[in-house]
Amino acid sequence: MGKIISADNLKFLPDVPFLKLKYRVAMKKKLNLKNPVTYNEKLQWLKLHDRKPIYTEMVDKYEAKRYVAERIGEEYIIKTLGVWDHFDDIDFDKLPDRFVLKCTHDSGGLVIVKDKNNLDKAAAKEKIEKCLKRNFYYAGREWPYKNVKPRVLAEEYMEDSKTEELRDYKFFAFNGKVKALFIASERQKENEETKFDFFDAEYNHLPVRNGHPNAEVPPEKPENFEKMKKLAEKLSEGIPHLRVDFYEVDGKIYFGELTFSHWSGMVPFEPEEWDKTFGDWIELPKH
Repeated sequence: MGKIISADNLKFLPDVPFLKLKYRVAMKKKLNLKNPVTYNEKLQWLKLHDRKPIYTEMVDKYEAKRYVAERIGEEYIIKTLGVWDHFDDIDFDKLPDRFVLKCTHDSGGLVIVKDKNNLDKAAAKEKIEKCLKRNFYYAGREWPYKNVKPRVLAEEYMEDSKTEELRDYKFFAFNGKVKALFIASERQKENEETKFDFFDAEYNHLPVRNGHPNAEVPPEKPENFEKMKKLAEKLSEGIPHLRVDFYEVDGKIYFGELTFSHWSGMVPFEPEEWDKTFGDWIELPKH
């Protein structure tokens, strides 16, 4: 069998041919960069043409906390328990029984610890160290990640007592205006796939699937929905498109992360017309 083609194997390719190739494989159609129309096409265009230095700070899971606190307030920031360059630098004796480890520079480098005494440190180290060696930029050419310093971040463990999980409220904002959101639920259920449910800005459930199935029962409206929406709009002012993620824990809002390219713009919408609908909301910079 031939060697599997992966993003790591294609580091030598410049951004444009790489994105055209990956888009063709993922979306089963050609990428139109000269006149992008759909949401996923426009995300590829923005990767190439909207590259502000501040974006690197905004996607760094450690540095973003300061960025967000300066704009909406420290009260929305999840407590940092420590940040290190290497897994072996972590002093586990100083960490509480429950905490979360994540990498500052990627997506996926996550270890949720509900009981420190039962933590498989060898498995956690293997996962974290593997992520630390990876430059997430090469996976989808999302420029903001290119120069993020790889580190390990420990945060306070969060769980909402009402839902008994940590639901993720992800707001799609366009130049300071929220148009839609989706809720990621059932993420920590064993033998259960994560659920994504999309809503419009008035919290009407949308018939959209994107990457994961809908929940059997759509999640109820969060208590702080309007407040989260306003905060997302404040954080996205002056930016063509930004996904702003929040959590709601026991009636309190916490910041999650900022994302410029949802799914890296490489996952189809079902039905397909929603790709065009979301695309209409992105006004590309004239320059």
